[in-house]
Amino acid sequence: MKSIVAAKKKNSRRYGDNLWGDSNSPYNKRSYRPGQHGQRKAKVTDYGEQLIAKQKLKVYYGNISEKQFRKYYAEAIRRSGDAAENLIGLLESRLDNLVYKSKFVPTVFAARQFVNHGHVTVNGKKVNIPSYMVKAGDVIEVREKSKDLAIVMSAIESQSRECPSYLEVDTKKKSAKYTFVPKFDDVPYAAVMEPNLVIEYYSR
Repeated sequence: MKSIVAAKKKNSRRYGDNLWGDSNSPYNKRSYRPGQHGQRKAKVTDYGEQLIAKQKLKVYYGNISEKQFRKYYAEAIRRSGDAAENLIGLLESRLDNLVYKSKFVPTVFAARQFVNHGHVTVNGKKVNIPSYMVKAGDVIEVREKSKDLAIVMSAIESQSRECPSYLEVDTKKKSAKYTFVPKFDDVPYAAVMEPNLVIEYYSR
């Protein structure tokens, strides 16, 4: 799993940002894009900027498939209010993302596997679907048999990141209450994210 995560984190260099704010990110060593011509500065078109914004969000939330990401866009524009804010609310409400943001695992990629393998409950019921939509007020908890796993213990003890304001985390119980669906400004992105450009990309 480590090799898969390391390979995916090379996206930080590809998109010119330390996407997850990791101290050991490849971007910290080489901020230019990977490849033979990575150090060249290319002029980016409006379309290119929109595409990069979309790819960054997809990767940040665990390399979401294009098909699923397009569904989030469709739901975001269907709802009332600002479509870009709606998109962020949908992405943040994914179970795997909230498991990661609660610091129960070290990466969003690990969170997907963790949920898939049945280590998590929502309101006391086991859920093994990473894309499961958590609602405000729901309680996420690591299952009893999984609470002492090394991956959980090391993630909780890590000082590399803080839990966001929309999660009330009980580290002893290894549970987290999703208190409200965040707006864009509530999300502690380590890199610049531009959901408005994502909406523009799909609205072309």
